[in-house]
Amino acid sequence: MENRLKNKNADSADVWTAIQHLHKAIAAGGVDPKLLTLVHLRASQINGCSACVHASVTAGKKAGETDERLHGVAAWRETPFYTDAERAALVLAEAATRLQDGAQGVTDAVWDEVNAHFTEEEIGAINLEIAVTNFFNRINRTIKEPAGKTWG
Repeated sequence: MENRLKNKNADSADVWTAIQHLHKAIAAGGVDPKLLTLVHLRASQINGCSACVHASVTAGKKAGETDERLHGVAAWRETPFYTDAERAALVLAEAATRLQDGAQGVTDAVWDEVNAHFTEEEIGAINLEIAVTNFFNRINRTIKEPAGKTWG
C-alpha cells in the first residue's frame, strides 16, 4: 500500500500544534496509558486502520502491555484478560465508533457502566481518545497510510 499524500507536513504547523494539545489533554485526564492504548486499538480495529492498529500495538508494548492482552482486544468479550473498568471503556469505544453502522451509539446503560468505573475527568480523557482515534483512522484510511509508517 502506498500513501496517497506525498507531503503530509506541508503548511501544517497549526494542525500539529492542535494535535499535541489534544494528546496533552488526554494525558492530563489521569487514565492509565495502557487503557488508552486498548481503547485506541479497539476503535482502530473497528475502522480497519492498519496504521493505527500497528501504532497501538507498538505504544502498548512500550507502556508494558502484554501480547496476550493486545491480541485479545479483537475478541475482548470472550477473554478473561480485562478488568470490569477496561471492559466498560472498550464498550464505550465501540459504541462511539460504530455510529455510522446505525448502532444505538452510547446508550444510558453504556454511560452508567463507564460512570461506575471512572471519574468525569477520566471519562473526558477516554472520550477524547476515542474521538482522536476516529479522527486519525479516517485520515489514514483516506490517504492509505501504511502500517509501520509514522506521521510527523
